[in-house]
Amino acid sequence: MKEKNVIRDKSYNFALRIVKLNQMMVNDLKEYVLSKQILKSGTSIGANIEEAIGGQSNKDFRAKMFISYKEARETHYWLRLLKDSNLIPPKIAESLLDDCEELKKILGSILVTLNKKYS
Repeated sequence: MKEKNVIRDKSYNFALRIVKLNQMMVNDLKEYVLSKQILKSGTSIGANIEEAIGGQSNKDFRAKMFISYKEARETHYWLRLLKDSNLIPPKIAESLLDDCEELKKILGSILVTLNKKYS
């Protein structure tokens, strides 16, 4: 049985939502540039968390988690842009922004703990 890992699971579920958002933007809006940007950064959060979990050292783990945090910040930017330009429905934008904000907070907390532990 797979061990429960909150940040891994939340980032994976978020990535699934981002994939669906990308499909909607490409299929319905014929929007290819911003959709690719959000797809890359939004799925990279979880991919880097997976890499961190399999990291070779504490330093490697911390570096990958920091990359995940930066990707979450970038994704938050793209979501704000999509919302404020009215490219995606406000309800979807707000829900994704809330989830992204939660990921940023969890990752930020992990990084604070890691920095205290290994500094």
